[in-house]
Amino acid sequence: MEDVWEELPAEMQAALNSLRNESPEPETASLFPDEVSSPHEKKILKLLKADESTHIDQLVELLEAEMSSSEIFTALFELELNGKVRQLPGKNFVTSF
Repeated sequence: MEDVWEELPAEMQAALNSLRNESPEPETASLFPDEVSSPHEKKILKLLKADESTHIDQLVELLEAEMSSSEIFTALFELELNGKVRQLPGKNFVTSF
């Protein structure tokens, strides 16, 4: 980018600098919001702890009356992508915060 910037005429650099100073800081686009939006995700987060791992089979057993296993897997995947939970070896999960 710096190489291209140096090749621009001084007037163009000044105009771009003024536009950059006027515009607010761009927001980062994210597919995964910071807040937990799904009720399934909230239920899973209530069961997980940061200092004690929980096996995925135990989560399915505890939540089988409220949601299907595919819903549990999906919610865990979303939470993991969002950085709220971590998967440990052996399909064990802990919260990340």
